[in-house]
Amino acid sequence: MAAKIALIWPEIALFITTCLVMLLGLSPNKQWRSLCLPASMVGLTVAGVLAAMGMGVGGPVGDTPLPYLPGFIKVTVAGVGLLLLLLQAGLIDRREEALIASGRAFSALRTNRAEYFALVLFSLTGLMLCASAGDLIWLFLALELTSLPTYVMVAMSSSRNRAQEAGVKYFYLGALGAATFLYGFVMLYGGTGTLQLATMAEVIAAEGVNTITMAGLLLSVLGLAFKIAAVPMHFYTADVYQGAAAPVSAFLAFVPKTAGFVALLLICSAVGWTHGESGNALPEALRIMLWVMAAVTMTVGNVLAILQNSIKRVLAYSSIAHSGYMLVGLLAGPGDGTFGGSGVSAVLFYLAAYGVMNTGAFAVIACLERKAADRGEPMEVEDFDDLRGLWKREPALGVLLAIVTLSLLGFPPLLGFMAKLPLFTSGISAGEIALVVVLGLNSAIAAYYYLRIVKAAMIDDPRGEPGAADSAVHHPAYNLRLVTGLCSALGVVALAILAGQLAERVTEASGYIAPVGPSQPVGSATVLETETLPVQLPMT
Repeated sequence: MAAKIALIWPEIALFITTCLVMLLGLSPNKQWRSLCLPASMVGLTVAGVLAAMGMGVGGPVGDTPLPYLPGFIKVTVAGVGLLLLLLQAGLIDRREEALIASGRAFSALRTNRAEYFALVLFSLTGLMLCASAGDLIWLFLALELTSLPTYVMVAMSSSRNRAQEAGVKYFYLGALGAATFLYGFVMLYGGTGTLQLATMAEVIAAEGVNTITMAGLLLSVLGLAFKIAAVPMHFYTADVYQGAAAPVSAFLAFVPKTAGFVALLLICSAVGWTHGESGNALPEALRIMLWVMAAVTMTVGNVLAILQNSIKRVLAYSSIAHSGYMLVGLLAGPGDGTFGGSGVSAVLFYLAAYGVMNTGAFAVIACLERKAADRGEPMEVEDFDDLRGLWKREPALGVLLAIVTLSLLGFPPLLGFMAKLPLFTSGISAGEIALVVVLGLNSAIAAYYYLRIVKAAMIDDPRGEPGAADSAVHHPAYNLRLVTGLCSALGVVALAILAGQLAERVTEASGYIAPVGPSQPVGSATVLETETLPVQLPMT
């Protein structure tokens, strides 16, 4: 128990911060209420420092076949979470604060700032707990703690009807996804007789994958596909991203997706990546399912993104496509333990890079609003026409959008290219040549809509008559959101320069300890523990 508590000190720090923020947000004093954002960022920073200190201790810190995973995931969540928190500035209680400033009496029942930032912190806490999970019950509760706050965040992110519609749709489809993977977890328990992931890996290594266990694996992956917005559980994505405010859409694109991939990595590590015809293959039925899911997800996401005229829907479908890319790394598994040959390290690298890149794209959208013709409340810019001539109207935003969009495309030498390359090499190392070809073709397809965004912002002239660009106005929290976009763009460039150091961290985090059972196939990969990190060597 003491070891488990030591593992979750970052989550404990976030929980204490959440309690403090809930009290600050209910204060009748505006200065105290305005401390919700700074207090949240301080608490998340402390959690990230605690996680980094845990990584520096050395030795395994988790009780799963991926024992080095928690530290890296928590540091990544803290880093990207700071950008996401900064992006939330000015989103909640905008109208209420204006009424209070004009003389209306303060009422805690009409303000939502405390609840909103508490929901954000609870969701980030759940994501960190996913990485700390050592059993199926813990993993399920952590996944739900990550997801449940986001349903409310979507509904309260805007006063417009489509935000409430998106929240309801997201909630009901989320319940379907949760029921599916929970049923899968139940069957995993029934097939192996244990809830502990490490023990489950030993049982499967010794006895193989029986029918009940296989059914549980397939159902678990299907349910978790909702978290990562993968086909066939992707239908909600475009409507929810479009209906929610841009800061919340950015949050959805990273937090639930990361939780889903962490859960998938843990489930696959319990299977062992050692029960197939080749060294690091998954069970054949699961391998086929992930192969088809990866190919269809990236293709559907990219093809449908081409057909959109809404920027947020384009980014939603691109998010689906990126999930398909990362499924290639999941399918490749731990490989030979090196950065270029390990699919696990490729997935971790890509998650960190995608969080930085995608947050920057939504930050630019969140900076701008346009005057509504039917009501006084401004609306977010949405269509490509709203971005036309952005370089001429807002040079800083135009440059930022171009940098993060080209990085999402994978344009060298930006961070997106450095993140996508290991997916290709790990897929080739795993022998999934056909899937790598699909990945290459989809990367080429994605160039169309990403370059379309760059063209609209940097080359096209503003729409309409001269002066029509004046319909675009700044959000009241423009400066903070601009800082978010600037930090994302700088991160895209800086992390590309420091890609070698980041690769070392993800290689350490992806250290995999494969259980050895009496029925393990001859010639399968075995992980040998050394004094520092587990190094995976093929048996000759």
